[in-house]
Amino acid sequence: MLCGLEYGEFCELVIIQRSASVKIASIETIRLEEFPAIIWVQVKTDSGHVGLGETFFGPRAVAGCIHEMFAPMLIGKDPLAIERHWRDMFDMANAYGYAGAEARAISAIDIALWDIAGQVAGQPIYNMLGGACRNKVRTYNTTGQYGDNKDMEMAIVDAGTLAKSLVDEGITAMKWAFTDQFADINRGTHISNEDLKLLLKPVEDIRAAVGDQLEVANDGHGRWNLNSAIKIGKAMDHLDMMWQEELIQPTNVDSHLRLADEVDAPICVSERLISKYQFREYLKAGAAEVVMPDLIWTGGITETKKICTMAEAEQRPVAPHDMTGPVNVFACAHISMNAPNVFLMESCRAFYGKGGWYEKVLETNIKVVDGYMLAPEGPGLGTRLRKDVFERSDLTVEVTDEPGNHFHWGGHESPVFEVVGDRGERRVQYRESWTGADPDMVSQQNKR
Repeated sequence: MLCGLEYGEFCELVIIQRSASVKIASIETIRLEEFPAIIWVQVKTDSGHVGLGETFFGPRAVAGCIHEMFAPMLIGKDPLAIERHWRDMFDMANAYGYAGAEARAISAIDIALWDIAGQVAGQPIYNMLGGACRNKVRTYNTTGQYGDNKDMEMAIVDAGTLAKSLVDEGITAMKWAFTDQFADINRGTHISNEDLKLLLKPVEDIRAAVGDQLEVANDGHGRWNLNSAIKIGKAMDHLDMMWQEELIQPTNVDSHLRLADEVDAPICVSERLISKYQFREYLKAGAAEVVMPDLIWTGGITETKKICTMAEAEQRPVAPHDMTGPVNVFACAHISMNAPNVFLMESCRAFYGKGGWYEKVLETNIKVVDGYMLAPEGPGLGTRLRKDVFERSDLTVEVTDEPGNHFHWGGHESPVFEVVGDRGERRVQYRESWTGADPDMVSQQNKR
């Protein structure tokens, strides 16, 4: 007991007391020309805490969402009210469609807020989520490449040698898009028997080189129609594939069910599903045999934790998606340590390994030892951007440090009226912020 409180209650009280004096002071977006698809987000507080987030693809659109919509909503707010902020941002975005740059922006901000929460509590994020189920997670290598690494090329032209090199490092699973170049021929509407035999060759070479020491998954990138996907999946079944990922686009639950019925390998639904709402349809129908949320697209740590819980209720395994940026790997590592049904984590040795690019931007790199990704150390995410990132000539930084009075008609607050007064004396009155003009259409108006 401590001052009449149990230890856990005391920690919660301390966090609440700390957060009462901590406010969001600014939100900045950071881009480097060398990595044109990546955008980082830093949420800074008046107490000096800096939370780091990240997302991937369309960075200028993401920056627009952050600085025009979300940052003005958050400046001056408590950074630890993460669930409330997520809901406010989602409701604002969902007034006109959430599953694009808006969702990616929410994801990046959410990660940064969790980073701050961990720093305030002095705990890694996985402890903030309920504690660790494990201290390491098995990782599989997706064969990207960077610098002198040639894994992406070897996956097709010398897959046996690639497989041996992975096994020598203790890595026991890999993934590549073995079908992509064949989809180029006719937009995935048909694959001939001749091309199908050629498609199988790299995986056959892997089996000849290392046998069953290395599990192999295929990523179809959603480029095939159902008939072709079934043909490909069946043709690869004798190679004991770890899963078939996105052979078709996740736009039709019934087609995924048909694919799952026809193909022996588990059918993986992946990064194109955004939020728990889209994953729900596939989980409920039984169409998601492996669940692969992309944390920096689907809604951040807050939403990915919920998706993992939904998958757990359906007794489905989770393997978080990667092949983007280094902050995503850290955030996914925290989810992987916490969620009991995570069985595998994606990573790319060309990115995190010797000569990779993660070490060019992060102070602390992720650790992979003997095929396992280790739990991040330290409070929050366990890493931050290197100081010399901000000295680079290809740097672009945008900052929002002022709150806004921007309300959307379909968002989380009415722009015109509010309901006030105690029960029995309720009334509707104008908001103090109401100027007499729609704030979505007019930038400045004198108050009434």
